[in-house]
Amino acid sequence: MDWGFLQKSWDKWASTNIGSSGGPLKAALLINYDPLRPSRLLSTIAEQKGIKMSPIELSQFVNFIKRNKMQTESFVIGHNQYMVTSIHENWFSARCLNSSKPTGEGAIVLQTSTFLLVALYEGSIGSASRAMVSVDQLVWLLNRRNL
Repeated sequence: MDWGFLQKSWDKWASTNIGSSGGPLKAALLINYDPLRPSRLLSTIAEQKGIKMSPIELSQFVNFIKRNKMQTESFVIGHNQYMVTSIHENWFSARCLNSSKPTGEGAIVLQTSTFLLVALYEGSIGSASRAMVSVDQLVWLLNRRNL
C-alpha cells in the first residue's frame, strides 16, 4: 500500500472538491475495506473531510455493505438516514430520508479494490452529477495504483 501516494492524492482532491465554495461535495470518507480479508480485521477510516464518523457508525455502515441487502435496508451516516436509489456494478447512490435541506441530500458509495469511497452532497440531480464526476476523479487516481 502506497500510503504517501494515497495521502497526497486525497489532500489534492479533497482541497478542491469538499466543502470549498462551489465544491460538489459537502463531505467524504475513504474507508479501508477489503471484502476478501478475514472478518476479524476491522475496516478503518483512511481519510475523511467534512464529517467525523465514529467507530460504531463505521462498523454499522460496513455491516450494511457486507449484508448486501441494499434494496431493503437503509444506512446511517452522521445524523442522516439514507435509502439506496440506484445500484451499479461497483457503486450505488442513495438519498437522505430525513434531510432538512429543501433540495435534499444524497450519497454516492463506490468500491475500489481496497477502499470504499463515501461522498456526501447537497441538492438533487445536477448536484448528484457533479458529485459523481468528483468521485470519478479520485477513483481514477486510486486505480492508477490499484488501490
